[in-house]
Amino acid sequence: MNPNELWTNRAASDIAEALQQAGFNVCANTVDKLLRDELGLGRRQAVKDVCLGQSPDRDAQFQRIAELRAYYSCWDLPVISVDTKKKEQLGNFHRHGACRTNGIVHTLDHDFATAGTGKIIPYGVYDVRANEGFMMLAQGSDTGELACDAIRMWWDCMGRTRHGGVKRMLVLADAGGSNGCRNYLFRQKLWELSCELGASIRVAHLPSYCSKYNPIDHRMFSHVSRFLKGVIFRSIESIHQAIAKTKTSTGLHVAVRLAEKVYERGVKATEDFLTGDCIRYDDHLPQYNYQTIRFR
Repeated sequence: MNPNELWTNRAASDIAEALQQAGFNVCANTVDKLLRDELGLGRRQAVKDVCLGQSPDRDAQFQRIAELRAYYSCWDLPVISVDTKKKEQLGNFHRHGACRTNGIVHTLDHDFATAGTGKIIPYGVYDVRANEGFMMLAQGSDTGELACDAIRMWWDCMGRTRHGGVKRMLVLADAGGSNGCRNYLFRQKLWELSCELGASIRVAHLPSYCSKYNPIDHRMFSHVSRFLKGVIFRSIESIHQAIAKTKTSTGLHVAVRLAEKVYERGVKATEDFLTGDCIRYDDHLPQYNYQTIRFR
């Protein structure tokens, strides 16, 4: 706590009892009123807004992202935002939120992973300009291959219909995780996807410590979370059905598909890719900005 701020987590009844022992006749309601009106001690929850760190390239990279988004939008080219949503345990586990029911929903009193039937990795792709969302539900480990397979599945499911024939695409991604700026497997699979689609894929990573500014977080994941409240994930189908109901008054809808494989941890980029000239890095902030070079 800030030493310059008054605070207490003691109950009003506890403070009233201590005051009575000191010779003051006061009830808990009066103590609560004094704390609120005289001392200005309202009930407040801690605000989660202190950044872990500050990237020196923060402003420059956000300016670069704004330039790229404007350019791709001007030429009617796809701009997608990608990220992994919070992983979910399958099983009869308690979840926050309430649903309408005429009975009582009973869940396990402990959330031990061994009592469940596995873990689900929801990977999202958000079409920024079309306001369309896609979610791939996968199992195993959150890898760069999983991230690129989700983009491929989004293209086959939604992107090809809306953007078929384009030769360029912009991907906005966080600086860490399966689609991070240091993940070479993600770059290799992205290059393979680029060759498969016949389109150059440009990536612009958000600067470090700025993942909350990724468009998918506040324009898709926030709405998906609303439709997942109170839902017990006893099976992968229950997650599928809940996410598929996501929609907003502004037209957002989310398509959901199941991954076709289980992703293994420990897979690394090949030596041929690491030594080859498959990625062209920008002269300015190359650690965050690059694009694939098509050879096939």
